[in-house]
Amino acid sequence: MRALFVGGTVDNAELDLDGTSPPKHYPENTGAGQSRYNLHHVGQRNGGEIAYAVYAAPDLASSEVQRVATERDYARRFEAEPKEVA
Repeated sequence: MRALFVGGTVDNAELDLDGTSPPKHYPENTGAGQSRYNLHHVGQRNGGEIAYAVYAAPDLASSEVQRVATERDYARRFEAEPKEVA
């Protein structure tokens, strides 16, 4: 799956993640107890496979993350449907 970043110092960066489920925070363990990015939503394909995970800077409003993700057209690019994470 692909990790996509919105906001912060690595805005518009991408990297590959191993596994079938994305971590809630990236990086998972910073040592300082404070994550730099929070999982905002995932893009899921028909079979339930997660194609991408959108991570956002903690201070970024959800509406802004959604606007940017829509503008960058992640769902079409990865042929997946965006799903909110709880």
